[in-house]
Amino acid sequence: MWIDTHCHLDAAEFAGEERLVAERAAQQGVSRIVIPAVARANFSAVATLAKQQVNCAYALGIHPIYVPQAEEGDLVALRCAVEAAMHDPCFVAVGEIGLDFFVPGFNDSPLREKQEHFYSAQLKIARDFDLPVLLHVRRSQDTILKYLRRIRVPGGIAHAFNGSHQQAQAFIGMHFMLGFGGAMTFARALQIRRLASELPLDAIVLETDAPDISPAWLRSQRNSPDQLPRIGEVMANLRGMSTTAMAQVTSANAHHVLPRLARQTPDL
Repeated sequence: MWIDTHCHLDAAEFAGEERLVAERAAQQGVSRIVIPAVARANFSAVATLAKQQVNCAYALGIHPIYVPQAEEGDLVALRCAVEAAMHDPCFVAVGEIGLDFFVPGFNDSPLREKQEHFYSAQLKIARDFDLPVLLHVRRSQDTILKYLRRIRVPGGIAHAFNGSHQQAQAFIGMHFMLGFGGAMTFARALQIRRLASELPLDAIVLETDAPDISPAWLRSQRNSPDQLPRIGEVMANLRGMSTTAMAQVTSANAHHVLPRLARQTPDL
């Protein structure tokens, strides 16, 4: 059993194929796919998609890339959507939220301040509902951590982690898992592969970020959740363990950090 902790199955690249993509993943042993929202406009889309697919779950949040177009009312809408979703067994976290200081201009005022405001507000929503968060941490780990120290949440996942060992330990100390996916499959990705092989195994989860971050064997082609077992095999090889053991451990880690996901019992 594998768990894809981060997949944008509602993305335009999958339009009309969502059911087939989810079914192919299930056939490969992917028992759960977590679909994070990115903006108010797709809150209902990810929820509907997760309810339609037996192996899917969802999260609600406003992605930092969508913050420039977001309005204060979107945060109000998010809080209302989260409150309503607490009765939905398919709902597992607040996400995708965080900070992105990689995109040109996103680390400059006033956009940086707006990002931090939305991130802080969404952490408070997660705190208030005792929910884990799915974090976007691109070039922003230290600032992400600063806010986590101020606004305590139950934990979550630092998605597509590519920070330092010190930053990794800081996330782990606050009950976070670190997400690894397609980037780890490239031989030249020395830092990510080093992290994947050396960080505590009980702090690692797997993801695809499909349709993005395609593994080495797909290059610029569309990524999909059925690639997760092969990504997991790369991780297993890096750590000198069996793929079966890797599937078991990373799935247990995902269940631990996303308790609502653990309560779901798919019939695949």
